[in-house]
Amino acid sequence: MLREANIYDIARINELGSILNENFSSLYNINEMLDDGFSKVIVYEKKDLVVGFICATVLYDTCDILCLVVDPLYRRKLIASNLITYLITDIGEDLKLVTLEVRAHNIPAINLYKKFGFEIIHKREKYYKDDDAYLMARKSE
Repeated sequence: MLREANIYDIARINELGSILNENFSSLYNINEMLDDGFSKVIVYEKKDLVVGFICATVLYDTCDILCLVVDPLYRRKLIASNLITYLITDIGEDLKLVTLEVRAHNIPAINLYKKFGFEIIHKREKYYKDDDAYLMARKSE
C-alpha cells in the first residue's frame, strides 16, 4: 500500500535511510518534512511494515527527489517504480521538472530513472564521499 508518511513511520524511515547513509537521520529531519508544506514523504507498506519510501521537495512546478530507499529484502518487486509513479501523479499536472542526484556507479538506479524519462544532464565530481553523482532530470510536456 502506498500512502503519505506519518509520525509513526519516522523510526522505520530512519532505519531504512541508514542503508543509504549511516547519518540519514541527521541529514534528513523527517519529522519536520512531514509538516513543512513543501516536502513529500511517501511510504510503501506491506503487511504493516514500511518496506520503502521516497522523499522529495516540491516548489511550484519543480520537484527534487531527495532519496528513494527500498528494503533490500523487497527489491526488484516494482516498489521503487510505484513510489516514483505515486509521487509524480500526486503532484499533478502542474509539475514541469523533476530532478535528482544518483551515484554514478549505481547502474540499477540510473536505469530505473531512465525508464521514467530521466536523462543525465550533468556530472557532479566527488559529490559523494566515495563517488561522483549524476544530476538527472525529467521534463513534463
